[in-house]
Amino acid sequence: MNYAEELEIMGKRAKKASLALSILSCRVKNRALEAMGAALEEHTEEILKANEIDLQNGRDAGMSESLLDRLKLTPERVQDIAKGLIGVASLTDPVGRIESTFHRPNGLVIEKIKVPIGVIGIIYEARPNVTADAAGLCLKSGNASILRGGREALSSSKAIVKVLYDAGVESGLPEYFMQVIPWTDREAVNIMLKLNKYIHLIIPRGGEGLIEAVMRESTIPVIKNYKGVCHVYVDKEADLDLAVDIVVNSKCQRPSVCNSAEGVIVHADIAKEFIPKVYAALNDANCEVRADEAFRQLAPEATAIQQSDRGEEFLDYIIAGTVVESLDEAIDYINEYSSGHSESIVSTNKESCRRFQMEIDSAAVYSNSSTRFTDGAEFGMGAEIGISTDKLHARGPMGLEELTTYKYIINGTGQLKG
Repeated sequence: MNYAEELEIMGKRAKKASLALSILSCRVKNRALEAMGAALEEHTEEILKANEIDLQNGRDAGMSESLLDRLKLTPERVQDIAKGLIGVASLTDPVGRIESTFHRPNGLVIEKIKVPIGVIGIIYEARPNVTADAAGLCLKSGNASILRGGREALSSSKAIVKVLYDAGVESGLPEYFMQVIPWTDREAVNIMLKLNKYIHLIIPRGGEGLIEAVMRESTIPVIKNYKGVCHVYVDKEADLDLAVDIVVNSKCQRPSVCNSAEGVIVHADIAKEFIPKVYAALNDANCEVRADEAFRQLAPEATAIQQSDRGEEFLDYIIAGTVVESLDEAIDYINEYSSGHSESIVSTNKESCRRFQMEIDSAAVYSNSSTRFTDGAEFGMGAEIGISTDKLHARGPMGLEELTTYKYIINGTGQLKG
């Protein structure tokens, strides 16, 4: 297989499609999204059959239960994906919006307007729902998409793409508005990452190894959806019962996702009362606690923490426990070991909450809430294409706004440069 030649063709097709998409009316895009959502529900059975192939391959390969959960589709999950696509149709279209207007002394009128980025390449692992989320958001924001799912979700992704593509083209979208790379060979990905003539942005979604490989190989700008090493800090002035609930929810509500907590940090002043409570609650949820010596003095059954556990994305029923002497120490700890995703403080002291929120260098910083809300739908964006841990040009949940850029439209009456 000549990957370079095939990917060159895909790139050309995507660029041509992106130009057509960029001027497509919102009405046509919305009609297509609604048709694509309906088609997913209509073809649920064949999508689930394809997903079962991926699940069986995952089991045979020894994939963990938490990763199998990420990979698994059910009728309810397919329905949720379909609803997500239809929900995107109801979102405000940013394309063409005038951001600002400048009237220059020489009579030039300069408008700054929102436009699509162009062609977006999305590389992801065992998350077949990303296929639909990415296609829907790219379409609504006027971008063509080239998708490369991991081998773990290949059958599911191909089935979903076929359904979406057929429904989209039938609804008036340009050919090749979305494409999927059908090969799992890493060489194909490396070639894709050099197609800067056609692809304008790469968004990788997956584990640390995937992100680092993409960053190393790509000649195209990359927005990282890096690992989610999130923390909950329980302050000395916390409501302890609330803190237990927040820690357990942040960790155990769905541990396989990037906004689940991987660390609980406890102020020493309330450790004696709080740690036995939170340890018992986590233990009841079948969650292993790997803790430092101060934490284990109050929860002797906890596992001794290793240095490698700090900053680790477990994506499982495991959490790292640490005791600190002050708010300052908690902030320093999180800024050292966090991936810059989501953190939370539990405290009744508003000043402490504000300090924590302003001094923590993460994309989403909560007070008195679970970290599990870092999500495009929860933030009112509809579906999301990922959670950026970068600072340029997007940070946090990436919705329609983050998939656009801008250009300047300048209107004159014959002005000449002197």
